[in-house]
Amino acid sequence: MPGPRLDEQLCFALYSASRAVTAAYRPLLEELELTYPQYLVLMVLWEEQPCTVGHLGDRLHLDSGTLSPLLKRLESAGLVRRQRSATDERRVEISLTDRGRALEERAACIPDRLLGSDASAAADLAALRDALHLITADLHARTPDAKPIP
Repeated sequence: MPGPRLDEQLCFALYSASRAVTAAYRPLLEELELTYPQYLVLMVLWEEQPCTVGHLGDRLHLDSGTLSPLLKRLESAGLVRRQRSATDERRVEISLTDRGRALEERAACIPDRLLGSDASAAADLAALRDALHLITADLHARTPDAKPIP
């Protein structure tokens, strides 16, 4: 009995799509001097700030070891400010600088530039996004401590 075929695997379709989307974003983000992960951090902060490093990690599904260097680079670029919480020194709060807030307006056009503004395509993409959110939530619920295959 033959094993699973690559093109039939959901994981490969998701992996390929993720790489294609990230590559498509790259030239648009280069105009803003941002990487894709930096853009994601800024998107969270444009929605809600200040927030803690832990909250950013939860929203982006990233650990602090991955986030810390990203935040240092964003701070060096003058886009965010990191500071210890006044109420709990163990917590680091992240907030936008004026320059970081101003970048939101320049970045607002990126989704339309990338995907266009066709209403039927937008509806299809929204449905795909919603399905992916459901799949992700289900996988997180079923495999909180995923173990390697023996």
